[in-house]
This record gives sequence, structure tokens and C-alpha cells, in this order.
Amino acid sequence: MAPNHKPQNRKYVLLRLWKYLYQYKIILFMAMLLTFSSNMLSLIGPSLAGRAIDAFGITAGQVNFPKVYENIALMILFYVFSSVFSYLLAILMITLSQKVIFKMRKDVFERLSDLPVKYYDTHQTGDIISRITYDIDTINTSLSNDVIQIFTSIITVIGSLTMMIIISPTLVLVFAVTIPISIVFTRFMTGKTRPLFRKRSAKLGELNGFVEEIISGQKVIKAYRQEDVMIARFDEKNDAAVDAFYEAEYYSSTVGPSINFINNLSLSLVSVFGAILFLMGRLSIGNVSSFVLYSRKFSGPINELANISSELQSALAAAERVFRVIDEPIEGKDRDHAVELTDPKGDVKMQNIHFGYDPDKTIIKNLSLHAKTGDLIAIVGPTGAGKTTLINLLMRFYDPQGGSITIDGINILDITRKSLRKAFAMVLQDTWLFEGTIFENIAYGKRNATREEVIEVAKAAKIHNYIMHLPQGYDTVLNEDGINISQGQKQLLTIARAMLLDAKMLILDEATSNVDTRTEQQIQEAMRQLMAGKTSFVIAHRLSTIKNADTILVVHDGNVVEQGKHDVLLEKNGLYAEMYYAQFQNQN
Repeated sequence: MAPNHKPQNRKYVLLRLWKYLYQYKIILFMAMLLTFSSNMLSLIGPSLAGRAIDAFGITAGQVNFPKVYENIALMILFYVFSSVFSYLLAILMITLSQKVIFKMRKDVFERLSDLPVKYYDTHQTGDIISRITYDIDTINTSLSNDVIQIFTSIITVIGSLTMMIIISPTLVLVFAVTIPISIVFTRFMTGKTRPLFRKRSAKLGELNGFVEEIISGQKVIKAYRQEDVMIARFDEKNDAAVDAFYEAEYYSSTVGPSINFINNLSLSLVSVFGAILFLMGRLSIGNVSSFVLYSRKFSGPINELANISSELQSALAAAERVFRVIDEPIEGKDRDHAVELTDPKGDVKMQNIHFGYDPDKTIIKNLSLHAKTGDLIAIVGPTGAGKTTLINLLMRFYDPQGGSITIDGINILDITRKSLRKAFAMVLQDTWLFEGTIFENIAYGKRNATREEVIEVAKAAKIHNYIMHLPQGYDTVLNEDGINISQGQKQLLTIARAMLLDAKMLILDEATSNVDTRTEQQIQEAMRQLMAGKTSFVIAHRLSTIKNADTILVVHDGNVVEQGKHDVLLEKNGLYAEMYYAQFQNQN
């Protein structure tokens, strides 16, 4: 990020934060009122202390005890009320920050739900999680503490300066030297530390992404005995994160002591020149005492702002990362004339499709196919041939750069995404289950599904008997991501979930890749019955499972190089036959 953009970005982030705060303007107004009241009561204290000192009559040798007691009593009263207001203010700011963070986290999650699949393909999961957890928590801490500190500092500085001018305009000139030094130094260090905190947040996101990958891949790591390798890689990323943290904190930690030194210098000058003015008879000892107390109140907020500058920079960097997610362009809106796909028949055509995830690198070239209503279309080919990409295009996770896809003669670009995706049931190779009961997981895609409907599809998917052997049956709660059942059982549950949907088209992407051969054959028989009258697209590596497909598309380098039924393709003795016999020989 270019240096000349930094001030603009900072103002933009502050403006965005202000918009969140302004949504709760009543609470914010009450907080500002309490801040003003608390600090104004606190600012009266030094003036009363000066009056109490003068009441001792140091120069005259007489003590006015009633006046001393009166000023001391008022000091105690004002400080007590100031403390009460501060306590109420702290509670109010916690309430305000929680409301803001709740709204911000909700906005981020809703935006994540609306983002295209491409965003998740190009961003680490750990980094996304870091933004919705660590970054928002950092903002929360800043809102709870730093924001009120800023308000307090502004009131204290203005109030203290006003009282010092009233007491002695001449003595205030001391700050004409020290304050500019503080401001220049703080601005210099802020400009230096801001990119460091931005880098710190980014490195933490990278580290979280790596850790997420390592945790999810522990079985593979142990199987290949790569623990030492992954530990070394973790150490490398951990060192980078620690270095980024250290560098940011190192430079920011110098601000507080430096500003504190400047403030102590100003206090020394005030004491020296205040004593001179007292000796000249231009100030009483009480006025000098009050001025010293006000000068500490005046310098204190500047020192505190310097001390929390690192937290502010960290919060601004975190907010910037959060707002980048919120500002990410959502999945493209439906066309103005887009129609709802109602009662689809399942006639699917792809004509001259050209597509690449990178527009400069075409993956699918001039691909055409026709899936008639009720057809079972099997898509096979080497890894990276473009099989899964076809599914991404059918579901409009991505749109082709050339050509057209129609369903029942309607271009899918002219169909609303919601109704298009609702017309498909999908089972992916990567299963996804959530923490909940088995019944809830199977019924996930169909609201108000009955127990009988769920049991029916579970039987068809050959998972019913397993479920009934569990302690709570269909009410058994799965752990997060279903980690308390096997991968094959997870796959069967997702197949049952897809069977439950009243969809006219099915997509099965390696749907039986994690079940044994016998179970796979049983599933194929059940799926065959359930797919009757539905257009089905099956991506399979086990070619023995697609012998009965109406059409087999052999995809290679983004092109359909062969097309036909199983027996016909074997007779051609082309790529399909080569793949089939290779698998047959391996099985034997």
C-alpha cells in the first residue's frame, strides 16, 4: 500500500467505525455526557486544592480552617461523583462495544455468505477465520477502552488548558515548546508503526491458515511421517509472525517513554518558572500548586494517547482487514429480466463452452454436450481434465467466458441463481456435516422434513442400520464436521441428504469414493431408482460404477474427446478404453 494512501485509508477506516457507533447514537450520547460530567468534576479538584492551600495563609501566617474544610469537602464530593460517573461510563462503553461488535461480526458473516466461491478458492480458511475472530476482538478491545480514553483526553486537555490560562497565561508558554515536540514525534512514530501493525495482522492470518491446514491433515502427515517437515514449516511461519509482532511492538513501545520524558521536562519547567513568578509576587503558592496539577492533567492524556497508540494502530489495521471483507464484491446480481426456474424438466445443453479460472489460461475449450431429461451423464477423465469445473459452471459458481449453458432451453444467465441451485441436489467428494443430530444433518436441505422421509432416504443410502445401532439413533449428535463417524459413513449421510431433496437434477462428484465396493454397489442400485426421471451428472474415477450411464463424456485437456455408452467407447479402443482396462488390471 502506497504511503500517500495511508492518511486516506485511516480516515476511511475511522469513518466506517463512526458509522457503526452512530447506529447506537443514544448510548453514544449518554457515554459522551457521562465522560464530560466525570471529567469536568475531576477538573475542579486542582482549583479547590489551590484554594485550600491559600486558605492556610502561608504568607500571612493565618489559617482559615472553615475555608480549608469547605474546599476539602467539595474535593471529596466532586471526586466521588466523578468516580461514580466513570464506573457507569465503563459499563455503558462495554455495552456499546458489544453491540457494535455484534453488528460488525454479523455484517462480516453475512458478506461471507454472499461472496462467490472464487473468494474461498483464493483465500486461506485460517485467514478468513482470523478476521472474524482475532481482528474483531482487537476492535472490541479498542472500542471498550481506547475510544473513551480519547474522549476523556480531549475534555481533559481542553479543560486543563483553559484553567491554566485563567491562572497564568505567561506560564502556559512553556507548553508552546514541549507540545509541538510531542506532536511531531507522535506523528512520526504513528506513520512508522501503522504499516507494521498491518503486517502483523497479515502474518497472524497466514499462521492461522497454516495451522488450520495442519490440524485437518494430521492423519496424512503422520501416515507419511512428515511431522518434522511440518514442524519446520510451522517454525518458519511462527518466526515470521513473532518478528512482525516484535517489530510492531518494539517501535510502538518507544512512544510512551519518549512522550513521558517530554512531559516530565514540561513539568520541570513549570515548577521552575512557577517558583520565579511566586517570588515575584505574581502568583500565590496555591495558584502554582493548582497550575502544576493542571499541567499534569494536561500532559497526562498526551502521554496516555502515546501509550495506547500501538493499540489504536493495531485496531485500525484490524478494522481495515475486516472492512476489506465487508467491501468484497458479492456474487453478481441476477439479471433484471432473470426468471425463476419452476418445475424444471432437466434438459441441459452446453454449447461451445470456453472457461478458465484465470482468464489468460483456458481450462475448457469449445466444449459441447447435451443431457436429455432423465439422462445419466457420467463425466470421466484424467485428473485436472476439467470434470469438476463443469459442475462449477452448471451451478454458476463460475460463469464461462464463452459459449452458453441452457436448462430447458433457457440460458442459465437468465435464471435466478437461487432457483437454479435449488433445482440441483449435490453430493461432493469433500463431505460437509455440521454439529447437530443425524436427523438435522440429513434434513438440512428440506425444511419440515418428516422422520419417515428421513428414514426412507437413509434406508436407500444404506445407512439406516448403522444409525439404528447408535445410542440415540437419529437423535445422535455429531461432533463438529462429523468427526465421531467414519469418512464412508459421512459420505452416506450426505448422499441421503441429497436423496431427500425434491430436485430434478443431481450432481454426484465422486460421491462413492469413500465407501467400500459392496456398499458402493448397493448405493448405485438405490441411486438408480431414485434418479429415475432426473437428469444426473456423475463424476467418477471408478469406471466400473458408470457402465449403465446413458452417456459417458471423456474429458481431456478441457475438451470432450469421446462420447457414448460404455460398450461403444470400449469398442473405439480410445482413451476411455485405456483408462478402463488400466483400472481393471489394477483391481486384478
